[in-house]
Amino acid sequence: MQLLKYKLGELLDVSRGASLSGEFYSSEGELIRLTLGHFDYQNGGFKENTSKDNLYFVGPVKSQFILNEGDIITPLTEQTPGLLGSTAMIPESGKYIQSQDVALIRCKEDKLDSMFCYYLLPSKIVKSQLGAAAQQTKIRHTTPDRIKDVIVFIPELEEQRRIGATLYAIDKKIALNREINRNLEAMSRQLYDYWFVQFDFPDENGKPYKSSGGKMVWNERLKREIPDNWVVENLSDAAEIYNGATPSTAVESNYGGDIVWITPKDLSEQQCKFVYHGARNISQQGYDSCSTHMLPTHSLLMSSRAPIGLLSISEVPLCTNQGFKSFVPKDGYDVFYIFYYIRQQLPKIEQLGTGTTFKEVSREDLMRFPILKIPQGLQREWLSRVESMAERQFKSVLETDKLKKQRDELLPLLMNGQVSVMPTEVNCDLSHD
Repeated sequence: MQLLKYKLGELLDVSRGASLSGEFYSSEGELIRLTLGHFDYQNGGFKENTSKDNLYFVGPVKSQFILNEGDIITPLTEQTPGLLGSTAMIPESGKYIQSQDVALIRCKEDKLDSMFCYYLLPSKIVKSQLGAAAQQTKIRHTTPDRIKDVIVFIPELEEQRRIGATLYAIDKKIALNREINRNLEAMSRQLYDYWFVQFDFPDENGKPYKSSGGKMVWNERLKREIPDNWVVENLSDAAEIYNGATPSTAVESNYGGDIVWITPKDLSEQQCKFVYHGARNISQQGYDSCSTHMLPTHSLLMSSRAPIGLLSISEVPLCTNQGFKSFVPKDGYDVFYIFYYIRQQLPKIEQLGTGTTFKEVSREDLMRFPILKIPQGLQREWLSRVESMAERQFKSVLETDKLKKQRDELLPLLMNGQVSVMPTEVNCDLSHD
């Protein structure tokens, strides 16, 4: 495959967004101002920014800064390492305002396919040049001119279109899997809330218990009414609770083994209900050298500091660093019930945190924390519904991770011409040049 050398400025236009006055920021409105939080730089693409509550802009704004569906944007500021060169695609017209930290990319379509461009900008060759040319302050910045000065090597237009379409098809399947998982999780959470928060589980006649007049009694520990004859125990009655630990990083042989070892950063980056791998395994020597504890499959991990409350269910035996309190369910309790119960109780659990540099929840405080025990028959009935959805969710997670790996391995090969995409009328998909 022949690759042609260009400066990006020969292939596209880059424009900076509007300077938006903070006096017009609002928690409600029609137009959302784009921020760096709209870039999902870890997984790629666009994400809704849920970290701020004043994202709406209610002041005057020129129409040229109100973006359309399919517009490609890239950040001009790097608050998080690796952000420069990220791309996102606007999901809906007439809803998002381009702010001054965000650049709009317009491809010269006779030279550069827009979908190919979407994957070209986050490639290693572009990111490395943007990083090298960025203003070297604590928060790095780039400019439209610096973006246009980046040198790239690209194939002819038809090959660009095939590459862009191939990568987009993978991303589309990943997005579909995530949407399916979001819907399944919403259903599972709703069922938990309906049965064990509102207490409208099916009574002996199949009718919602509380709404149909089921007897409720006041519980002083929970400060609320619960169904008659239900009991409140401590979390120590529901699960064994373990701390984690970190092997010495000065001893290289403590790491690189086959023991899965999880840190809060892993959960923060993966943002997943299930965990089966971390960024770094430890060796048996590393495990033996510290006080971490091996947790069986279907244990619950909860980050106990920086931040408190990241939750994930283990799908393989693993251990953690000291940033966790982990729960191994005892007889009469299930990991999925403990997962939803703790998630619903997180505001109260966070209040248990103590410390000056950062808050941390102690094992002792968690052991004394109250938990509502569900009658076994009812818990089994609930689990029969929730577990089937969880199995589908984890299967989707595995498929998504496989697709991401395929995409990430394919991307540099396609971009540097080592692999080409065959025309659609040819039976095979890829060929090596």
